[in-house]
Amino acid sequence: MLASLRTTGSLARRAASAGQRRFLSIHEYQSVNLLNSYGIPTPKSIVAKSPEEAYSVAQNFGTDKLVIKAQVLAGGRGKGKFDNGFQGGVHTVDSPQQAQEYAGKMIGSKLITKQTGAGGRICNAVMLAERRDPSHEYYVAVLNDRVTQGVVLVASNQGGMNIEEVAATNPSAIITTPIDFEKGLSKSTALELAKTLGIKEGGQEEAANIFINLYKIFKDKDATQIEINPMSETVDGHVLCMDAKFGFDDNAEFRHGDIFALRDISQEEPSEVEAQKAGLNFIKLDGSIGCLVNGAGLAMATMDVLALHGGNPANFLDVGGGATPETVKKAFEILLSDPKVKSIFINIFGGIMRCDYIAEGVIKATKELSLTIPLVVRLKGTMEAEAKEMIKASGLKIVALDSLDEAAETAVQLAV
Repeated sequence: MLASLRTTGSLARRAASAGQRRFLSIHEYQSVNLLNSYGIPTPKSIVAKSPEEAYSVAQNFGTDKLVIKAQVLAGGRGKGKFDNGFQGGVHTVDSPQQAQEYAGKMIGSKLITKQTGAGGRICNAVMLAERRDPSHEYYVAVLNDRVTQGVVLVASNQGGMNIEEVAATNPSAIITTPIDFEKGLSKSTALELAKTLGIKEGGQEEAANIFINLYKIFKDKDATQIEINPMSETVDGHVLCMDAKFGFDDNAEFRHGDIFALRDISQEEPSEVEAQKAGLNFIKLDGSIGCLVNGAGLAMATMDVLALHGGNPANFLDVGGGATPETVKKAFEILLSDPKVKSIFINIFGGIMRCDYIAEGVIKATKELSLTIPLVVRLKGTMEAEAKEMIKASGLKIVALDSLDEAAETAVQLAV
């Protein structure tokens, strides 16, 4: 039982974590353009979307000493592996021919890293950047902090590595500086931070300006995070942002059309993109039992109960309180698009959501989609009796049960 409880807790946390992700991520080359628009220095870089374009970019770059980076929304690209066997999403190149060769192995293939899962993510572009030799690497981030209930700038003189490991092994190496939301970061505070980090006197002014302007982007663009890892002090005395990761609040899309136009849905799970269009809260998981539930709390509880009975949910799906029969049908289509789904469990508590609307949608979807896999339905609450009568009168092979435990156990047994 203890093992089962641990499993269910893990499933619920995963779904909750995914459900709380409300930010847009953009590619590195797009982040570089945004940094440059605020006067933040980076190595010169140009994006290429074909091997031939990579050759042309390298040929006209002005230097042969370049770095080529796969543009995939995932961390750990350098240590990743493409599905064609090519190792690494970041390489140095010394000629246009080499740039074309590496781009040909990256573009159109999927890069698999610790963050992408086994399926990987498609690489549609590469970024070619000038090589700048660092003498020291730093970590800088601007983010919201629950402790101070405000924005903070987090910095460390141990950049270029996993910052979580640094925080765990050497927490004193992490410097957290609160930022006044309205006034921003003062020049004196920024300079003092640069000095504390150990940046040489000649680069402290550049570093301070980077800190100040990173917060300006954060506030202006409604960012949820800006992470620079590494920010490098180069051998020629300059301070540059070598890599950048941005997140933007989805709730601010209405006032940042230019930023949200950068969204690359090829980097997202197709079924989640489709669900979002229909107004459904959907997160794909790895199990065999499709779940359709109303309310995030009930959805996570449903996943827990399935796991307690030895099953594995194929998804987290909250249809919300405003679902219609058409929305329910769309949810079915998304569930059935996953070949791993062997049974479907519908668990509805009718408060705002009427059970008869769900029943109507279930019956319609079952008929129109020629449903062949087992379907277990549990309906409680508003218009419950009417919904049950509709299901009974339909004559369809739908298993209707009142007990949550019994319904979950049945769904698990039918998924075998």
